[in-house]
Amino acid sequence: MSLIIPANTLASGGYEVDNSLRFNRGSSDNLTRTPSSASNRRTFTLSFWVKRADLGSGNRVPFAIGNSSSSTSDADWFTLMFHGSTNTLRLVQYNNQLFNTNRVFRDSSACYHIVIAVDTTQGTDTNRMKVYVNGVQETSFSTVNYPSENYDFVVNTAVPHRIGREDGNGSVYFSGYLSEYCFIDGTQNAVTDFGEFDEDSGIWKPIDVSGLTFGTNGFYLEFKQSGTGTNASGMGADTSGNTNHFAVNNLTAIDQSTDTCTNNFATLNPLDVNGIVLSEGNLNAGSTGATWRSTRGTFGMSSGKWYWEMKIIGGNTPIDAQIGVGSFELAIASNGEWSSANPSVAYSSGDGSKKVNGTSSSYGASFTTGDIIGVAFDVDNLNVTFYKNGASQGAITTGFSASDTFACEVAFYGRGGGTTNGSFNFGSPPYAISSGNTDGDGYGNFEYAVPSGYYSLNTKNLAEYG
Repeated sequence: MSLIIPANTLASGGYEVDNSLRFNRGSSDNLTRTPSSASNRRTFTLSFWVKRADLGSGNRVPFAIGNSSSSTSDADWFTLMFHGSTNTLRLVQYNNQLFNTNRVFRDSSACYHIVIAVDTTQGTDTNRMKVYVNGVQETSFSTVNYPSENYDFVVNTAVPHRIGREDGNGSVYFSGYLSEYCFIDGTQNAVTDFGEFDEDSGIWKPIDVSGLTFGTNGFYLEFKQSGTGTNASGMGADTSGNTNHFAVNNLTAIDQSTDTCTNNFATLNPLDVNGIVLSEGNLNAGSTGATWRSTRGTFGMSSGKWYWEMKIIGGNTPIDAQIGVGSFELAIASNGEWSSANPSVAYSSGDGSKKVNGTSSSYGASFTTGDIIGVAFDVDNLNVTFYKNGASQGAITTGFSASDTFACEVAFYGRGGGTTNGSFNFGSPPYAISSGNTDGDGYGNFEYAVPSGYYSLNTKNLAEYG
């Protein structure tokens, strides 16, 4: 069973975070700012919420300072990374690994809150650098080297400070969602300056940080703007009051997302794939090779009524794709297609047929590049309706068991060794929407009207209806 619980994301109540920024390593997305002058190099705090996407072999960098290729000492390089082969969190300098956690960060269905609080003026070495994850101080490290007393980092000097990229190494970027991104110049903050434990659920949640003292080079990025300029209208706008805005590199308005640490949307699951390559925050799926390949969504559905869309964005002629729902209880089919061993319903592109528990029969219209397929899954009554460009193809009785838990599934075939690509919209789309439709509670952004009584797959809706 591959279900991942979408933890550390409150369903409702309290302070709300409206936006995140979705970074894609493949398009070299990053933000950059070079301070005009140096400030406090000994005392500072970094805080951000992160939902990881790409769990590949390379390092993934949410924050870096300096140029790794031209560094000659520890004093001119500072990089926070998710390590590629281990998925641990590391803070490194030129020749010095400040820490490497034993904890791994592989859950791409939930947000982590990361805080790095530094004050090298402290006499006790363990007080000079504190690491917090989801409100709790991290104490288990495979490597830890505390900075010496009164050590000066490259932080807060007049060199590029980057979010989403390690400068000097063109292959090291970040993939995933970042929100509530704060840097405090001159203060080693307590973790409770950024979050609190919910009194009912015990889940760590964000609080309003706008009243903090950010210091000369400090900044607060809410990612509420969608522009590409280095100004208050850009995606890298600083709303701390300092106007320490970041330059926007390769990001576009579509990368501004509503998938945040207070309302977490489903994506495709990089831990539950068979040959599919994921990108764009785990919302784009691509297949290459003359065989069926498949993947599933991160959120399980055991009750309620749910809606999502998939857009075919390119590939073979004709397109070979199947989209539908399948059980979480069994391993994803090794050949990528649904089989009688795995309770499932799929809609096929080439001939418009349906496949119910592995058995094909006629159903609806074929679909191809540019078409958007809507999926309305009524878990309570165990039926599925597929839509092609907003037109219903008819309800399908699944024959599923009411005791099962289900997820979105997709399979692509690379005809002749070619490619097939689809882009998924669970409510926070990775492609432009020309109309704009929400569910009945006002969540999501869909091309076509959400059927009455159906909802987008996010944690607020799951708490209410799932």
